[in-house]
Amino acid sequence: MATGIRIIKSEGLPSALSRTRKRLGVDLLGQSVDMAVKTRDALAVDWTNPPEHLARPAAVESGPVTIAWLMPPPSAMSGGHHNLFRFIDYAEKAGHRCLIYFYTNTAVIVNIADMKAMLDASPAYPNLSAQMAMYDEKAGVDASVQAIFATSWETAYPVYVDESRARRFYFVQDFEPSFFPAGSEAILASNSYHFGFHGITAGGWLSHKLHEEFGMPTDHFDFAVDSSTYFVTNREPRTEIFFYARPVTPRRGFELGILGLQEFARRRPDVTINLAGWDISRWTVPFPHVNLSGLAISELNDVYNRCAAGLVISATNMSLLPLELMASGVAPVVNDAPNNRLVSNNPYIEYVAPVPSAIADRLIEVLERADAVERSVKMSASLKDVTWERSGAQFVDSFERAMRG
Repeated sequence: MATGIRIIKSEGLPSALSRTRKRLGVDLLGQSVDMAVKTRDALAVDWTNPPEHLARPAAVESGPVTIAWLMPPPSAMSGGHHNLFRFIDYAEKAGHRCLIYFYTNTAVIVNIADMKAMLDASPAYPNLSAQMAMYDEKAGVDASVQAIFATSWETAYPVYVDESRARRFYFVQDFEPSFFPAGSEAILASNSYHFGFHGITAGGWLSHKLHEEFGMPTDHFDFAVDSSTYFVTNREPRTEIFFYARPVTPRRGFELGILGLQEFARRRPDVTINLAGWDISRWTVPFPHVNLSGLAISELNDVYNRCAAGLVISATNMSLLPLELMASGVAPVVNDAPNNRLVSNNPYIEYVAPVPSAIADRLIEVLERADAVERSVKMSASLKDVTWERSGAQFVDSFERAMRG
């Protein structure tokens, strides 16, 4: 019982119920194949022998396009969905009609009224005109659809199988094969990049990687920041630091960050260390810290403005946080790698070797800079033209050029 309560608190009721169902299934029926993609969809796809309906996709020479978006059901705190909905909003503002279909390999059936209420209640989601429905593989997308976007590796499979002659696109926010250990799901995720879809990616690293390694036709939009949400309010010396701590997301390097912060805390025990992104109360953290758990977007700017430096580790595509931190006057300390530099090479990002002692050194350097206050204002100002509206225009332009055939 105690374990069940901990899972509900840390992962939510749906995850707890899913775990219970799986455990009962294993006990009663034996272990079964259980992945994010439905078995029938994985079986139906042979990208080495494309079906005829993908050979001559629709083209729209001018005017609005009807776009179907297949996605896993969103949650209130899903950053990937927040960004996805942002670009659906840009497509609608450009005059295109959007339809949203939810796809999941669970017993969950989305209550559309409840889903809309959740989306309306969250300031992170824009108000869309798009109709929403569960994806029915027998019916497929609406007959009016001229373009279909896959939005994750598992949704690429029903997008491939759907018999519509709509042109196929892939909205790619990260390199999802890296989400898994080397094995079946990593391979199936990699396979989705061979499906012949036109990729529009978050940042240049993904665009380059998918084109060079998988032969995908790709475009990308630049990362950006909402300056009405993140901005400088503190023009005094800052005495705290921040760490984007997500132990449940391996690509965010929680353990490496903790090692670097442990050394930092040993050398600067006077500095407050804020951890946010997940409730880490179940994890043993070997230094004094403030566990901020998951904060609402409206709470972040106040926290950031207390901090001189923010540690953000990304093993795959760069997080949105470095630019958001900079806009609030926080120097982002980021592991140095092409997946980060090819997204943003802003001179105010403190790229550092992914070594605990080097991370600690850089955090201390940032904290002790004599010009820290002046620099925080300058780094925020450097993002004046790095807007989501500009990125939205890049996305719409890439989509329309590809759609015109």
